[in-house]
Amino acid sequence: MKPDFTKTNGLTPVIIQDAATLQVLMLGYMNEEAFKKTVEEQKVTFFSRSKNRLWTKGETSGNFLYVKNIHLDCDSDTVLIFVSAEGPACHTGAVSCFKTQSETNFLYQLEQTIHNRIDENVTTSYTNQLYRGGINKVAQKVGEEAVELVIEAKDDNADLFKNEAADLLYHFLILLKAKNFKLKDIEAVLEGRNS
Repeated sequence: MKPDFTKTNGLTPVIIQDAATLQVLMLGYMNEEAFKKTVEEQKVTFFSRSKNRLWTKGETSGNFLYVKNIHLDCDSDTVLIFVSAEGPACHTGAVSCFKTQSETNFLYQLEQTIHNRIDENVTTSYTNQLYRGGINKVAQKVGEEAVELVIEAKDDNADLFKNEAADLLYHFLILLKAKNFKLKDIEAVLEGRNS
């Protein structure tokens, strides 16, 4: 898999998208050398048109973009790279150069926060404490939240219902982590059923 750099006068547009949230982070350009370096090092390297040289994103800021997947469009003249971003992608400090916040993928951001609290063993975190209590504690909490949601569903208080639904979803994400699954795994099952 390699872009056709002849179609684009040697510089191919590259869309950078967060692998977890699917938020578009930035657009850059690569020449053949930048693409090769990106594939080899698994860190995104662009060809900077203003500096007229290769430029690895994060070389001065430390905000590297680690490659998760690379895809070419149907004409092989545009690249889409899914990344794990270390820090903000934009030089202004914003998450995205497009000054957008992905609302539809907030659950993936929350899932990542939950994973970080657990993986980094943040001892003051409720999430981490519950997880460290073991699978029985986590599963019990999901059960409690499910019952509370059912009770609220029978009443007419929309705020209480939404809060209980949020509690259930939050604890469900912790349960997924405890079982070594991700939200994408459950999405795949639902997508499989949608045929």
